[in-house]
Amino acid sequence: MGNRVKGRPKKKSIKAALSSSVGSERKLSRMGKKQKKRHAGLEATFIGRSKCLKMLQVTLKDFRRLCILKGIYPRQPHGRVPGNKKGQSFYHIKDIKAIAHEPVLEKFREYRAFMKKVRRAAGRNEREEALRRNETVPTYTLNHLVKERYPRFQDALADIDDALTLTFLFAALPADRGIATKVTSKAKNLAAAWGAYCATTCSITKSFISVKGVYIESLIQSVPVRWVIPHSFTQHLPTDVDYRVMMTFFEFYETLLDFVIYKLYSDIGLRYPFSIKDLGREIVGSTSAILGANLQALTNVLQSSGSIRNVVAESVQKDAATKTNQTLPSVADEKTETKKLLENVDKALKSIASSGGDQEDVDEEEEVEVDVSGPLKVALDEIAQERNRAIVPGSKVELDDDALKRKRLFQGLTFYLSREVPRGYLELVCLAYGGKVGWDGEHSLVAVDDPAITHHIVDRPKLLSSYNKLPKSREFVQPQWILDCANFMFLLPVERYVVGSTLPPHLSPWVDDDEEGYKPAYAEEIEKLKNGETIDRDVEQSTAIVESAGAAADDGAKEATASSADGEQEEDVAKEQPEDDDQEPEQDDDDDDDHHDSDDNKRRKKQKLEKQREKEEKEAHELAKTMMSRKAANLYGKMQYGLARKQEKVDNLHRRRKEIGGSSSSGEKKGDAAASGGKTVLKQKVERLKKERKDIEATYDNTGGTTRKKRRSS
Repeated sequence: MGNRVKGRPKKKSIKAALSSSVGSERKLSRMGKKQKKRHAGLEATFIGRSKCLKMLQVTLKDFRRLCILKGIYPRQPHGRVPGNKKGQSFYHIKDIKAIAHEPVLEKFREYRAFMKKVRRAAGRNEREEALRRNETVPTYTLNHLVKERYPRFQDALADIDDALTLTFLFAALPADRGIATKVTSKAKNLAAAWGAYCATTCSITKSFISVKGVYIESLIQSVPVRWVIPHSFTQHLPTDVDYRVMMTFFEFYETLLDFVIYKLYSDIGLRYPFSIKDLGREIVGSTSAILGANLQALTNVLQSSGSIRNVVAESVQKDAATKTNQTLPSVADEKTETKKLLENVDKALKSIASSGGDQEDVDEEEEVEVDVSGPLKVALDEIAQERNRAIVPGSKVELDDDALKRKRLFQGLTFYLSREVPRGYLELVCLAYGGKVGWDGEHSLVAVDDPAITHHIVDRPKLLSSYNKLPKSREFVQPQWILDCANFMFLLPVERYVVGSTLPPHLSPWVDDDEEGYKPAYAEEIEKLKNGETIDRDVEQSTAIVESAGAAADDGAKEATASSADGEQEEDVAKEQPEDDDQEPEQDDDDDDDHHDSDDNKRRKKQKLEKQREKEEKEAHELAKTMMSRKAANLYGKMQYGLARKQEKVDNLHRRRKEIGGSSSSGEKKGDAAASGGKTVLKQKVERLKKERKDIEATYDNTGGTTRKKRRSS
């Protein structure tokens, strides 16, 4: 018991506060331990970059690389800022702890120590030692990071947009300013492998040419993937871009794309990457050349894999035949037999069709045989459809229904690209929609004078004289025709895309016209063509001018008010004039007047009912607004403001469309607008801007202010 006496109260601890009536242990158990400053709360959860560098013991360059590879970005805490440090970037403590246990961090430290040894040997002029150490450079892989960041394949596909865009950018950049040649060549190979897969599987769904580049979207396993292909121009590298950060991103994206492309090629039964034997030669040069080689290699490998399957099937059948003592035909013999059978069926169908109208006296059995032609045609169509479903002849990988529709769009068409036309994305789109492509260069599968060419793609103001020697069976069109046909899934007429003509507007396939509330005139024209309607160009322009939604509504309201006012004036005049029985009008005029009066009365009654209905709806609307709460009223006001702005944009588009249509129609009718006194589009725009400025000045004048600058008195 010590100094403790039984029956006496326990003394307070020395560490307890004087005002406290409990001991330190009881106080700690009740109140908890007093935390030190910046050891809990936001200050401990979110830390700055300098503190991260101290915790990890790395340089700023390595810390940036680790954050990019791990996918860690700065976080902004909600509410107050830790330590009242506004404008500073913060990182979560859990992210920093994850970096601290990263194996790549250990490799960075090993590489740092390795470089110290190499520099020390080079500083001592120990060349052999430096070369020997240089061979033992530490290496690392990023495979575990890809598996960690993307556990499922669908996650990798959903986040591959930026990877493809950066890869196609590096494929177009020159090897300069820290960008190594192996980086650009690897980017070209990845871009070519991805493009070859999209073109072979017919997965490209949308494409659009913009100032930044060519936007392309493909549907891979029900996941839309969109990327940008730069234009084929000489790329000038700006000086204010940190290419080391871009190289770090590409380092991770390279591993990610290798994983994704390997999985996609494995699904269709191919091995990736292609060997030099599959490519036929070592491919160097532009992305288009590498893409063409990859496409050819992919087709050859698919066909060879199909032949390997046939050989395996033949061997299995032979083994089964030897066991059962039977002779089975080979797969090649079956193919030849089916081919002969199809030819005989075609001949029989032709003979039936030719002899059906001449013979009148036929037996019932023969009539039954003639009726077999319908089911035979259906069966042959099904066989052809099954063959078209295969990616290439001989492959067992089939396309879905949407991909099969895309493959049939350009089926039977052969395109030839002139040397001024960019080959990369046009070749992808043509092949993805079932066409054949040739180009002006080496390794082209189609010659320039081939009579099978249906469309010659030219991007010049006028045709060269050498094109007159070519066959007349081809159409000379501009490159936009291919993309517009692919976006609308319809073979458009080539009259508006011929060489030297003004192209129609290139509409974006990602704009939803129903959601925007405005449909361009060219989209309406294409929709009519799809429905089988014939379009007259003059009538179409006149209707585009007159029937614009916003202007038509205003004009209709004005005409309605004017007609009602005229009707009231006519009634007043009719009341004031005395009736004259002696006056006898003509019979035809009397009938017309009666018919006209009845139409006017019906129109007035209809307008009166519409005004009454609008008035009732407006009163009910105002009453409903008064019954709303303040929160609901504010939300409703914001919604109406957004709808009003959207409608204002639509009305502006209709007004511009009317102005452009009016100027183009006047130009076609009168020739030169300036010579005939008409107004061009630019002049109309200037007048519109002047009118808007005058309106603004008038509003300022009413408030007592002005927008005009005061002239200094000299």
